[in-house]
Amino acid sequence: MKRKLFFISLFLMVIFLAACGGDSESAEGTEGSGGGDGESLVFGTGGTSGTYYPIGGALKPIFEESDQVGNVTVESTGASVANIQNMQDGLNQMTIIMSDVAYDALEGTGQFEGNQADIQAMAGMYQNVVQVVAMADSGIETIQDLEGKRVGVGKVGSGVEQSAQKVLEAIDLTYDDLSKVTHTGYADSVQEMKNGTLDAAFFTSGVPNSNITDLKQQNDIVFVEIKDDVASTLMDSYPFYKEYTIPAGDEAMYNLDQEVTTVGIQNMIAVSPDLSEDLVYDLTKRYYEYLGSDEVSISGLNELPREDIAKDLVAPLHPGAKKFYEENGMLE
Repeated sequence: MKRKLFFISLFLMVIFLAACGGDSESAEGTEGSGGGDGESLVFGTGGTSGTYYPIGGALKPIFEESDQVGNVTVESTGASVANIQNMQDGLNQMTIIMSDVAYDALEGTGQFEGNQADIQAMAGMYQNVVQVVAMADSGIETIQDLEGKRVGVGKVGSGVEQSAQKVLEAIDLTYDDLSKVTHTGYADSVQEMKNGTLDAAFFTSGVPNSNITDLKQQNDIVFVEIKDDVASTLMDSYPFYKEYTIPAGDEAMYNLDQEVTTVGIQNMIAVSPDLSEDLVYDLTKRYYEYLGSDEVSISGLNELPREDIAKDLVAPLHPGAKKFYEENGMLE
């Protein structure tokens, strides 16, 4: 009986050792196929119908080519504010955010009153452009002409509304100086303008905005410029504003008869300060090389020359990104 138990025990031990060997071989195979022991990153973007989300999808395979990255999960979120909060909570390691929201988070102002966030930039991106569009028969020709008019200012708490409030502040107007204020999204603002119940609306987005294109196809509209003293006031008061010109005669940008001068707010890729210098260096390098390739499929990524992606950022660079830019003379 003892002899029989011995052989049974020996048989079970052989099976156990074989199983351990099989697990080890499987792990090696996973590592060899690209899964590896690299960092798992959650990339916070925006809504699935916006621009941030497809950018995340386009960059996912680029970043996953790094030996230091195991996988990248592209997460649909509520965009900038949610992305910063998620990064504070350790839920996102990379995000796309607007510079005005980043500025508020760094300063502990606005929606981040008393809740400063440690944000570090990896790279600058295209601008979200402040586009003020009015019906041609509204009598609105300059930004000051918004006084007494019916204006859509974006959803409550949105980046659009923040831009609208800052522009109105720059021309010494408040909501009380408008005859009507609607907190509508892009599509609803356009519908109200078509119905004749709104004179103008703010659209803070990339160019072109498909909702403006839709409005322009069947209605006479004007783009209201933000320039001269108004633009200077905005740029002096808020470092995230930059000049932007919507060109004339460009079919991809409304095919305007005359160029439009306005301001924009730069988007950027931010990364968690907890990520290592080596990892962020490699991610920055791969992003830079991707921008110089023929593989870029999203037009917004081509708007900012890749030589300028380290310039004029409102957030400090992550040490890994800074090292890459310094080595390539991009901070001079």
